[in-house]
Amino acid sequence: MRNLLIFISKYNAFFLFLIFEITSLIIYIKYNSFQKATFINSSNQVTGNIYGRVNKLNQYLALKESNDSLMAENSRLRGQLASSFYVDTAAKHTITDSLYHQQYTYIAAKVINNSVNRSNNYITINRGSNEGIAKDMGVICSSGLVGIVVNTSEHFSTIRSFLHKDTKISAMVTDTKDIGSMIWSEDLGPHTGLLIDIPNHVKPRLGEPVVTSGFSLFPPGISIGKISKLNAKGGGFFLNMEVSLSVDFSRLEYVYVVINKLALEQGTLEAQQKKDDQDTNN
Repeated sequence: MRNLLIFISKYNAFFLFLIFEITSLIIYIKYNSFQKATFINSSNQVTGNIYGRVNKLNQYLALKESNDSLMAENSRLRGQLASSFYVDTAAKHTITDSLYHQQYTYIAAKVINNSVNRSNNYITINRGSNEGIAKDMGVICSSGLVGIVVNTSEHFSTIRSFLHKDTKISAMVTDTKDIGSMIWSEDLGPHTGLLIDIPNHVKPRLGEPVVTSGFSLFPPGISIGKISKLNAKGGGFFLNMEVSLSVDFSRLEYVYVVINKLALEQGTLEAQQKKDDQDTNN
């Protein structure tokens, strides 16, 4: 306290000058309409700029919450797409049942680890079995197909990326509706896949979209890419075509895990059929 009093007494002239200067400015602005209006306009501009910068800072700090909210909303909306439902024609003659039944729902997740430069690439996300994710579920993003869940823990899951030598996805050429398979190998690079087993009579065109066929873990119509090269790597009696992938795997941030409500039923039935065939052959 003593030091403060010494400091004030030492610079008392300067402090008096400040007090008189501020007082005179207040009187000058308050009793002169032009100067008053100018001051108000200037102060409003300065205040507005400060508020704008503070608002931008708050928006930046809230980006995570905003992204999480958007992803949850996107998951809900994606689940309402027509491709997420199947038509139960047997329900046409009933009153209590609906013609359309939901087959696919989605869980939003954030990518926390990813690789693109190996022959077997994997992705880790921040959702696991606690959120209902299980092995062999398909994974997509806003741009298209991503991969397949291979392992889960309570809070995390690992995904076998499409950029993996063992990945094979049923795909369809959009214009002709012909079905083939999408595969990948390291020599293609992270931006290109290979569409194989397309019949020789098909006349595809460069730039034609390739999507999921629906004969796999994924809803039909999920983007895979566009045909970028015809008659790639000899396919014998079939056409092989290079496809420019729609997903930039090096920039993945958020994904959607696809829950196929009929997957277990379909898998059980197909496994039973395979067992019956084996028993018959034996």
